[in-house]
Amino acid sequence: MSEESEASAPQARAPPEFGRVQVWWGNGKGKTTAALGMGFRAAGHGYRVHLLQFMKGGAESVEDVRGEYEAIEQVAGFSYEHSGHYGWHGFRDGTEDADHAAKAEGGLARARDLVDAAREADLSAPLPLDGAPEDGVHMLILDEIGYAANRDLIDPDDVIDLVESKPEGLELVCTGGHDRPTYLTDRADLVSEVRKERHPIDAGQRARKGTEF
Repeated sequence: MSEESEASAPQARAPPEFGRVQVWWGNGKGKTTAALGMGFRAAGHGYRVHLLQFMKGGAESVEDVRGEYEAIEQVAGFSYEHSGHYGWHGFRDGTEDADHAAKAEGGLARARDLVDAAREADLSAPLPLDGAPEDGVHMLILDEIGYAANRDLIDPDDVIDLVESKPEGLELVCTGGHDRPTYLTDRADLVSEVRKERHPIDAGQRARKGTEF
């Protein structure tokens, strides 16, 4: 690409106040929903956002009905990927716990790569709006990383290292888990507990397309 075409390519603005660590946990519905809402808001302001989902995806039967992926693809500057296994760890859904662990470890390795890429990028300068996440992002959402750590699929100390190694300008959003992530609460700038008062799943109702996926 020539210097002229590079100069005319769409650029994602550099947010002057990004750089915090957010943690969203709890037994209530809405952790991923809140993180996605922030992602869409940031992308709407012209910032570069990437979603890496742990514990979700990995099988066509899941990805084909994941509504947020379809929405993200319509928004400039917002990208996604998943590192997960169909089903949930510890549930009798035909999946093997060892497979969940392997996928979670793969997600952690990918998260490290993305944090390293953000550290090497100049986050104070505009980023390519249509660039790969390896070019750097302003907001990185690690969805369900808390779930993976709480269930010992990944080591919580590795999550701590990830948080402590992030560059100053990267907004890091960690979601997931019903247990308080004590390993992160003292290291985060924002901690939100999403508490359940009532949930249809307790009455045996399944997740619904359009609200839960």
